Amino acid sequence: MDRKPAPLVPDGVQQTYSVRTRSHLHSTPDRESAPSLRPPASPPLPLLLAIAGSLRAASSNVAVVAAARALAPPELEVVVYEGLGDLPHFNPDLDTESPPAAVQDLRRRVGEADALLISSPEYAHGIPGVMKNALDWLVASLEFPGKPVGLVNASAASTHAQAALEEVLRTMSADLVAEACVTLPWTGAKPDLARMIEHPPLSGAIRGVLQALAARAAQARAACGG
Repeated sequence: MDRKPAPLVPDGVQQTYSVRTRSHLHSTPDRESAPSLRPPASPPLPLLLAIAGSLRAASSNVAVVAAARALAPPELEVVVYEGLGDLPHFNPDLDTESPPAAVQDLRRRVGEADALLISSPEYAHGIPGVMKNALDWLVASLEFPGKPVGLVNASAASTHAQAALEEVLRTMSADLVAEACVTLPWTGAKPDLARMIEHPPLSGAIRGVLQALAARAAQARAACGG
């Protein structure tokens, strides 16, 4: 009776070898060790929070912040704050660890912003109540001190409110950027949004404010290592 030749390698060893060989042939490189083809994430754009100190829809100050958003360079993001009318009257008794929701929202937005742009009208030689109310809610906040701020005065005939704003903001430890505190070169009827964008002296002044605030925001980021 013919006898079958004995296997050169035991069955178990041969099977293990085959499995390992197939596994090796179909293995993929370690994803963690492979070089990434994805470009490194870019840091977020500097964020500018623009605040108009008027609740009137047709206000030239509302037009200023809208123009700032429209004229912003690609390297700057401009967000218009629209919650001024939602803030309650300032009351220190409400300024607790959990202040009203509208106040928390304002402080959060100010904290997230790299700089602020404020355009306020003048009422009776002073700061309008709604604008001063917003600032009062920021006096005790941790988000505001040291924040770069620019002021755009939409009327050459209004000088008292601009000066009062500068005094209040300095007292609040704002970083007032001199190059970003301007009065728009315009006389006569108050300009609307279209005119601010299309009229070179107006659009140029607003662009200059944006550039100055973007530069100061970049300096602040660099100082913080961001």
